[in-house]
Amino acid sequence: MSDSMEHGVFDDPRPAQRLRIYVGEADRWQGLPLYEAIVIQARELRLAGATVLRGPMGFGANSRIHTAKILRLSEDLPIVVEIVDSPAKIADLIPHLKQMVQGGLVTIEDVGVLIYSPTSR
Repeated sequence: MSDSMEHGVFDDPRPAQRLRIYVGEADRWQGLPLYEAIVIQARELRLAGATVLRGPMGFGANSRIHTAKILRLSEDLPIVVEIVDSPAKIADLIPHLKQMVQGGLVTIEDVGVLIYSPTSR
């Protein structure tokens, strides 16, 4: 695979990496929600795509429970940003994340891509 993801349906999985960034909903970077700033940075670097997932409950390094229960709607809920792309493109984003993520967890896993194509809409 080249430096960017190629589109298609593949007989054999194409090597890629999945980057997961675990942060809090209230985390900020330069006035934006951190998850939004990460997605914008990934787009500026022309990564293949990003997905933001909002968790109804979780806890992190400080062991404080974050939940979306009715009486606690304003709590700082867990957010996961997932990005899959070639190892070279993921590496381009890492220096930015080292500056942006002040509290959280960032993981990288090797994955295989079987299908990567734009929607037919």
